[in-house]
Amino acid sequence: MRSGMSEYDGPWLVVGLGNPGKEYARNRHNIGFMVVELLAQRAGAKFKAHKSRAQVAEGRLAGRRVVLAEPMSFMNLSGGPVTALRDFYKVPTSAIVAVHDELDLDYAALRLKTGGGDNGHNGLKSMTKSLGPDYHRVRCGIGRPPGRMEVADFVLKDFSSTERKDLDWFVDRAADAVEALLSDGLERAQQNYNS
Repeated sequence: MRSGMSEYDGPWLVVGLGNPGKEYARNRHNIGFMVVELLAQRAGAKFKAHKSRAQVAEGRLAGRRVVLAEPMSFMNLSGGPVTALRDFYKVPTSAIVAVHDELDLDYAALRLKTGGGDNGHNGLKSMTKSLGPDYHRVRCGIGRPPGRMEVADFVLKDFSSTERKDLDWFVDRAADAVEALLSDGLERAQQNYNS
């Protein structure tokens, strides 16, 4: 746990990155939404529209108050709603977690970290521009596009039938990793979930 964060008793802001709309719901780019939706189920919380241009569910996970959020802007504009939520709930950047797809990890691999670059991810680029880089990330591996497929086409496609066989397990494990980060801190969660 970062120094001082163990004493922090305000809410944590857990943001799933994705694109709004039914046509994007099962895309690789929307794994962040899938994870926060599962976390909301675990917390017994329902998503509601919030003035920040996000869907928000409030509850408790791992003994902490959480605000689970899905920005309703498109991915490349995620920073605006996240900043509005940070200000509304008075959450320090060190208590913000972004859950997102990651091309540079094999499918279903997870990595937790704090800070760093955006690696070409437009949602992270937007968040970092608004917040600075020092928020937590739960990076959910989706692998690289096959052959000569463009990255944009790959991330905006649904998971393949082979990938879908493990998708529920993958989303469940990513949700577990978020809860471990909240309860045990970054280092312990990294030891247990970084693959």
